[in-house]
Amino acid sequence: MFEHHFQSHPGFDIHIIVLYSSNMTNKRSSISNKDIVLQTASTLFLTKGFQVTSMDEIVALSKVSKTNIYYHYKSKEELLLAIVDQLISRYEERISRTLTQDMSIPAKMERLFRILTEDNEQIDYVGGCPFLTLYTQTSHSSSEARAKIKAFFDKQLQVVEKLLEEGVEKKELSRNLPVHETAALIVTSIEGALFLTKATNNPMLAQNLIQAFASMLK
Repeated sequence: MFEHHFQSHPGFDIHIIVLYSSNMTNKRSSISNKDIVLQTASTLFLTKGFQVTSMDEIVALSKVSKTNIYYHYKSKEELLLAIVDQLISRYEERISRTLTQDMSIPAKMERLFRILTEDNEQIDYVGGCPFLTLYTQTSHSSSEARAKIKAFFDKQLQVVEKLLEEGVEKKELSRNLPVHETAALIVTSIEGALFLTKATNNPMLAQNLIQAFASMLK
């Protein structure tokens, strides 16, 4: 991870946080203009808002020319899709690593909870959760982005449900556990906790929820 610092006008600082995937180098000099634009737009969309962020602002903060930006991304909506794809890829990579680790089902579940909440300790998302932030701030005309986000949550619901089923089969969880309902409760509660953490400025809400679910599943 590295962080850019820009000042768009006096008194207003923007920190551009770049989160690397495993196939990206750690050398700042190798980051392309395309990646810089993507990360600048991502930070603005997630911490300021998609609708209120202009392409001119992305140009000013990224220090990449508008011509160069439009060479890579034809519109703000195309940038949005790239950001959604990047977010999904990053979360799915983390989740996949957790699923392959040799640990108990309750331990995997607790790690999964933390994956879904840990970025919020570093980035002040407008809506508490990056996906909720982008979903609620895009119009119905951005149907492709919304469809991608919905598909991501559908998949995570399936992942949680499968883990719970495996836990029941291995007798690590109660055989009377209502798997489908519990999976839905977990996913919706985590998203709700992220929103309330933002709304109440109480970072302990999400952490307390993680601990509660971890205890419940033991």
